[in-house]
Amino acid sequence: MTTFYYTTTKFIHIMKKQIFIAALSLGAIVLGTDKVLAQNSEQVNTTVNIILADVIAMDVGTAASEGAVDFNYGSTNDYNSSKNVTVPNSLVIISSKNFDVKVKSEGANFVSGANAIPVDILQVKAVPGGSLVGTMNEVTLSTNDQVLVSNASLGSKQSLNIAYSISAEKASKVLLGKPRGTYTQKITYTATAL
Repeated sequence: MTTFYYTTTKFIHIMKKQIFIAALSLGAIVLGTDKVLAQNSEQVNTTVNIILADVIAMDVGTAASEGAVDFNYGSTNDYNSSKNVTVPNSLVIISSKNFDVKVKSEGANFVSGANAIPVDILQVKAVPGGSLVGTMNEVTLSTNDQVLVSNASLGSKQSLNIAYSISAEKASKVLLGKPRGTYTQKITYTATAL
């Protein structure tokens, strides 16, 4: 009986020792695996910036760019009638903010050699039909900037139709009797962000 007790006690002692060693080994493996995982996984952060600037530009589709508007007076009927010329897509504008469109002439007169006709003979009007949205105005041309469209909405490739007109009264009182020729003046359009 003593042998059995001794063997059982020895067996229990050996088993406790093996369980203890197994627990230590398992702990070492778990801790070691944790460290191995930590070494195989690493994080870094990157910041992505989207940098916006306010932009405003007249697009290449702008008909007014180096274009020409002609008023022909070749008969008595022409001098007794109003003349209107509407240019679709006169301006095509992209803007990241609401804006105004202004118009002015570069000089005080339409000129043909030494002869002159005051620029205030011409009316310039923003007309519906394009995609641009804002308060449309009509102005008498002058050398001062005047608001043709106020508070136009921001957007891309917005088109503005512009009508040019000379009244029958101005044609008969100002143009009639002037020497023949082509009278020219440049008109400048400016889009200004608000």
